[in-house]
Amino acid sequence: MSGFDETFDFVVAGSGGGSMCAALVARSAGKTALVLEKTELLGGTTCKSGGVMWIPNNPFMAKAGVPDSLEAGTKYLDAVVGDHNDAPGASKARRQAFLENGPRMLDFLMGQGLKFSRITSWPDYYDEAPGGSVPGRTVVADLFDANELGDKAALLRPNFLPMPVSLEDALQLPHVKKSWPAKKALVRMGFRIILSKLTGKRYVTAGAALQGRMMKAAIQAGVDLRNNSPVKELIVEDGAVVGVVTEKDGKPWRVGARLGVLVNAGGFALNQAMRDTYMPGSSIINTSVTEGDTGEMIQEMMRHGAAIAQMDSFVGSPLTMPPGAEHWPMKPGVQGVTAAPHAIMVDQTGVRYMNEGGSYTEYCQRMMERNKEAPAIPSWAIFDNRVMKNVMIAGTMPGSKKPDAWTESGYLHTADTIEGLAASLKIDPATLRGTVDRFNGFVGQNNDADFHRGAREYDKWLGDPFHKPNQTLGEIAEGPFHAVPVIPGDVSTLGGVVCDEKARVLRADGKPIKGLYATGTSAASVMGRTSPGSGVNIGPSFVFGYLAAKDAVAAG
Repeated sequence: MSGFDETFDFVVAGSGGGSMCAALVARSAGKTALVLEKTELLGGTTCKSGGVMWIPNNPFMAKAGVPDSLEAGTKYLDAVVGDHNDAPGASKARRQAFLENGPRMLDFLMGQGLKFSRITSWPDYYDEAPGGSVPGRTVVADLFDANELGDKAALLRPNFLPMPVSLEDALQLPHVKKSWPAKKALVRMGFRIILSKLTGKRYVTAGAALQGRMMKAAIQAGVDLRNNSPVKELIVEDGAVVGVVTEKDGKPWRVGARLGVLVNAGGFALNQAMRDTYMPGSSIINTSVTEGDTGEMIQEMMRHGAAIAQMDSFVGSPLTMPPGAEHWPMKPGVQGVTAAPHAIMVDQTGVRYMNEGGSYTEYCQRMMERNKEAPAIPSWAIFDNRVMKNVMIAGTMPGSKKPDAWTESGYLHTADTIEGLAASLKIDPATLRGTVDRFNGFVGQNNDADFHRGAREYDKWLGDPFHKPNQTLGEIAEGPFHAVPVIPGDVSTLGGVVCDEKARVLRADGKPIKGLYATGTSAASVMGRTSPGSGVNIGPSFVFGYLAAKDAVAAG
């Protein structure tokens, strides 16, 4: 190879989940590694997310006595994801590679000094399916003091949860009025805030803790991390990817890659033109990805013959958008409202059409399907005053006075009766009354005969753990009554280039492009068009980053 400004063994485009894992694998084999991030901050969307990895049969489950196995994970993904010709990213071989190597990837990272734990309770989203886990298969990083990054700390992307609280404790905090464990979590957070001020520590949580720990390990291992370094082109010689063109000081900079290039540069959630092509009717306004998620690396791989798949799919995030929310970096979710007792969701005709719990991806898919039959975007979350008192709505605390702009703009509707609420929403009062009465009848029987809400443990987990007999079913009967709009949003796209079980990028004929690998949302998801559990983007991103680097080292 010649004509390069500098050369590394392994080059990674993007710094999200899996990038630094891959670089650590290369360094552990004695190879040089470079991570190129086009934005000002490192860590990608992973950094500002919950930072949860879904890893079946992980060592923390075994340590806690929670049963799981490779066989159970296989049954579960076979049942929930399955084999579909139009979802080659989720091939049987890729699913097995993910399941077999998830625990190995964790063992490798823990050997590098990374500290993880599990969330005690976070059920799989289809826990009733064969192989489903009710305790859940989630893995998270322990809290991290960002000051351990030294002068690199300023480059760590902020998290959505700017508090020194573990994700486990954060899940408890909404129940602080009712739960002693939640009160203890609040006390722990308070002590940690005081301790941080006394000691100068700067604790970060969730995705920032995960990526902060990955950054520290990468820096200690000698990985070269560069921000403001967009990858503009792949350099191909004799059919093989041998390097990239990036930028240095605003000028083109050619970097050779002896063993290969891994693309982990996000999906195309912020590329409206690509959305119009592959997901018509969707909008960049309704996504919560970071600013770098603009799809050009998928297009660049396509330019060199990469096959693509699942481009019409995304990780759903049901949203409710009060005035100004289009400018929020993390768009306000609404499933905590609609899955709460005393709440349902209806379309614009006043008809309930889905289980308001369950997988957030399926939730958004159902909205879009319904919208083909009846106006359903937006739909309306309908709830009584107990929800207003006890549940966070669009980022506001339970029971707090809502901004006047909410009612003035027509975002929040309130009435003393269901019929009055229907009139405000321009819905036939008899239809909405009938829908509410039917749901209330199901509540009395503790059986949602229409959509089976509350039958699976995940539905109940989304609700109120102190509401009996069913954590997610409660009558809508205590006025005043309220409504807010619900729309389908996303936290990432699920489509990208097609890869094999080693994360090698494939051409349309199924042959790999030599020297080119992809992971994360740059690749077509190993979960197909589904979200089987929490962390099914980040977990595979790490696993296939791990596998990509191992293959590159072995092939080199």
